[in-house]
Amino acid sequence: MFQIAPYIWYALLSALFAALTALFAKMGLKQVNSDLATAIRTAIILLITWGIVLFKGSFREIPALSKNTWLFLTLSAFATGLSWLFYYKALQIGRVTQVTAIDKGSIVFTILLAALFLGETITPRIALGVVLIFGGMLVMIWK
Repeated sequence: MFQIAPYIWYALLSALFAALTALFAKMGLKQVNSDLATAIRTAIILLITWGIVLFKGSFREIPALSKNTWLFLTLSAFATGLSWLFYYKALQIGRVTQVTAIDKGSIVFTILLAALFLGETITPRIALGVVLIFGGMLVMIWK
């Protein structure tokens, strides 16, 4: 029988919740500054994630984290914060369908940067996927 790898389920759930994020954010951005909305969202995420870490006892792993791990998690946090600030501003002034299409263009950037910095291979199949994703993004934002 066909079996789906666990990471695919997590990725599909991530995509579903990302879609809900865009819809809920657009509805919540009607009469609030986008930076304030991002800060509120981030504070709530902070409470939820630390609650999970405390509940599961994962906080005991903190002393074992390397300087390298701290560095890259910090860089990731800065990138995430900037992404959210720009995303919320774009959602506030743009159409959800167009903003999310452009935002998902991050797939193209991720593949190219993974090849450049992580040495991941871009096969002809992946290259075709990148072209199709980029083309689809252009089709969705074209006026």
